[in-house]
Amino acid sequence: MRRSAARLRMAAQTSEPEDRGLHHGPTAPYSPLTEQQLEEIFAAALTLLAETGVGVEAGTEADAMFLNAGCSISEDGVVRFPAEITRRALDATARSTKLWNRDGTKAIEIDCKHTWFFPGMTCIKIFDVKTGQARASTRDDLAMITRLADGLANIDGVCIACKNVSRTDEYGEIDEFACMVENTAKPLEYLCENARSLGAVIEMAATVRGGHEELRRKPYFLQIVTPLPLNYAATHIEQIIMAARAGVPVSTGTLPIGGASSPITIAGCMAQSLATDFAGMVLAQLASPGAFCIGSSDVYFMEPATGAIGSFAQTSLADMAMCQLRRKLGLPSLTGIGGHSVARRFNQDAVWEISSNMTQAFYSRPATCDYLGSLDQGMTFSAHALLLCNDLAGLLRNLWRGVPVNDEQLALCIAKEVGPRGNYLAQRHTAANCRAQVWNSRYFGANIPLSNGAKPDEELFDRIDADLHELLENHLPAGLAPHIQVELRVIQQRYENTA
Repeated sequence: MRRSAARLRMAAQTSEPEDRGLHHGPTAPYSPLTEQQLEEIFAAALTLLAETGVGVEAGTEADAMFLNAGCSISEDGVVRFPAEITRRALDATARSTKLWNRDGTKAIEIDCKHTWFFPGMTCIKIFDVKTGQARASTRDDLAMITRLADGLANIDGVCIACKNVSRTDEYGEIDEFACMVENTAKPLEYLCENARSLGAVIEMAATVRGGHEELRRKPYFLQIVTPLPLNYAATHIEQIIMAARAGVPVSTGTLPIGGASSPITIAGCMAQSLATDFAGMVLAQLASPGAFCIGSSDVYFMEPATGAIGSFAQTSLADMAMCQLRRKLGLPSLTGIGGHSVARRFNQDAVWEISSNMTQAFYSRPATCDYLGSLDQGMTFSAHALLLCNDLAGLLRNLWRGVPVNDEQLALCIAKEVGPRGNYLAQRHTAANCRAQVWNSRYFGANIPLSNGAKPDEELFDRIDADLHELLENHLPAGLAPHIQVELRVIQQRYENTA
């Protein structure tokens, strides 16, 4: 009975509106900054680029590109960007892109009007779904999470949720992409440390798509580039140039820790994050004018008492402010902080933080939330947390639809018929609208055990655990064509023995 009920709940959530990722329309995002404050933070970022500059590792073609554009480079490798160069690059940057599924039949729009949910990102441990114990993550774990994501209605794409820690060389990075391709038909996000890995992955994606021009026309993945604050290593420079020229969308962003690697104040940390973003965006436009390369730095802060990444209130407010500033510039925010927790395990602390930061996305409206299921300060992945996030993503999409007001919804004719002393239980209007009006939660609402009900007295973890094993046992993603599998394997073999 339990598994049958779980299956029904999963099936119930597969019905979705035509544009399920849309948040733009009936409800407005939260805007914590005034227009003057927005201008001051933006101006501070331009000043940082022009006067302090960004450290750039020498020896790439970016050196000549920056000089030819009118930037200056000091002897110690600091590039300073005149404000007019930065402004031109921002103006030229594409404001939206589409990520297509593996078959090229459906796409999600990455822009300022939609929010999409991904599991991730790059955890090095996982909570074993059988024992519950944390251990080093493997390729099989990445495959399992990818299959889970493929079967969850409110998860829109897949990122590298966990690493195969036994193989962290170029081959291991390339194999992570192959693992995702094999286990889901949904769009992908990818990131790597080696630029050569990205070159191989572009070749693999073009193989899946049917050629490089088809990949450019229907991008299959978004490349995530992760520089340090105000510093770009050669591998990150090369990745931005390579992806931009191949027509692969790029998200370039750092993770500053306010109080450690950036100012501890929200405004100061934002300005430094934006300066890092803008430097990468300038490079992308020099490589390929009109490319989709969006700065996506998160803003986090040190917890002074422990030195850990913390300060929930400060981080949440900073995230909403960054989303507002990017909206002002017409840029999507690829920085949603929802769906993860600093808690060491999937316990009541994690449920509170995940519920809070997922709900915060209602106000901030990021284009992507791609840390879903990550616990222990990004170290350990929890499949149980991912299923909770999937449910809460459904809640957000229900809220974003707003409140329709029309004759059918106001129901004045029904009220007149029922009168002041009647009830609405037997009305066709109730039957026709009850499921559409109520958020069909997998774990809450009608699925919470009540003292006057017949449901087993199960905790939230038990309900999620039953669904998790049901999904792992029964969901199989669409298979990959055998000839594509062979071609991908040939590309991988070039790197298999790389030290």
